[in-house]
Amino acid sequence: MPFNVFKNTVLLFVLVMISCGSKGKSEARSAKLEAEDVLKQGVIDSSLIVGANRTKMYLPLLKGKRVGIVTNQTSVIFKLKTDSKNFTHLVDSLIALNVDIKKVFSPEHGFRGKADAGELVKDGIDTKTNLPIFSLHGSSKKPSKEQLEGLDIIIFDIQDVGVRFYTYISTLHYIMEACAEQDIPVLILDRPNPNGHYVDGPTLKIENKSFLGMHPIPLVHGMTIGEYAHMINGEKWLNNALTCEITIIPIKNYTHKTPYSLAIRPSPNLPNDQSIKLYPSLGLFEGTNINAGRGTEFQFQRYGAPFLNKDAYKFNYTPVANFGAKHPKHKNNICYGKDLKDEVINGVMTLKWVIDAYQNATDKSLFFNTKNFTTHAGTDKLQQQIEVGLSETDIKTTWENDLKKFKKTRKKYLLYP
Repeated sequence: MPFNVFKNTVLLFVLVMISCGSKGKSEARSAKLEAEDVLKQGVIDSSLIVGANRTKMYLPLLKGKRVGIVTNQTSVIFKLKTDSKNFTHLVDSLIALNVDIKKVFSPEHGFRGKADAGELVKDGIDTKTNLPIFSLHGSSKKPSKEQLEGLDIIIFDIQDVGVRFYTYISTLHYIMEACAEQDIPVLILDRPNPNGHYVDGPTLKIENKSFLGMHPIPLVHGMTIGEYAHMINGEKWLNNALTCEITIIPIKNYTHKTPYSLAIRPSPNLPNDQSIKLYPSLGLFEGTNINAGRGTEFQFQRYGAPFLNKDAYKFNYTPVANFGAKHPKHKNNICYGKDLKDEVINGVMTLKWVIDAYQNATDKSLFFNTKNFTTHAGTDKLQQQIEVGLSETDIKTTWENDLKKFKKTRKKYLLYP
């Protein structure tokens, strides 16, 4: 697969071009984001520059082009590298730079990032720019030929968190597939993966493919969006083994070991760094009847349910309808469980909380939503292993061969050390 790197010269700009056998060549986000979107601890590394900020590298690629853009509230250009509160939305910035944006495509949680997980997002019109907005999380998750008509290029710029069931990589797949079918190139503005420093978890078995996991990868894949797009092409995962012409604008001064604190919450229920670190582990509760903090201000930093043993769990809380969770599990009921907001965890996905909760369920028949748990885990074996009482160590041993195989494959597509 061609992989051309165009280096900087006096009059040219640096480009990382990954050209993989192309067959041919509602509301926009305003500059001001609502306070609830901004993460208080978000600080941008003064040496790290995200792809969106490297405008000199990609504006020439947009000149004279009719542009579509896949974007949400995280698609911003930072005005000051050290001030995460000072930014403008990519759509507003590009319009101000006379880029001819024709259409906006909105993923799960919507263009503003306000929709609940799984909630259908509707098409609409941006009241500020009158741009049409097409939902990629409604009746169809793949842009139609008609929706792509009249476009010369698609920009993809969304902050990911590196977990298989976080659906933005599924949106990436469908964008690449639709664009490959219509000979439209995709420009990817890369961003750091806050969980990009490790690979862990069970690998998806293809018979369990869904929008929560489309490819045979571990639960934590350890790749940026740009690297993952490179893998989609290289592993021929698109329909009919198509490949999409992609250009990746890389992150400057980034490695997979670079700590990265998000400036903007990537979705309604990931409010801070702690939730993002715990998400690979607590996200499995989404396939059970355990509440993982939705309906509180500590989403993915606690878990509980009314049917967990209150003698084993002294901590309790009551989920209520709130921003990002109109109908949380066990709404208005006391949930017994654990508070993990101060738990130290980094670089590992653990099963200890799911196992502990199962063992302390007063009625184990209430615990699993079997189909949904298998969809999240990517395999039906994990539920079986938990139910028969295997330890975390024993379960993780069964993942080792798949993880070794994936890491070998992953290495081919990494853009950063």
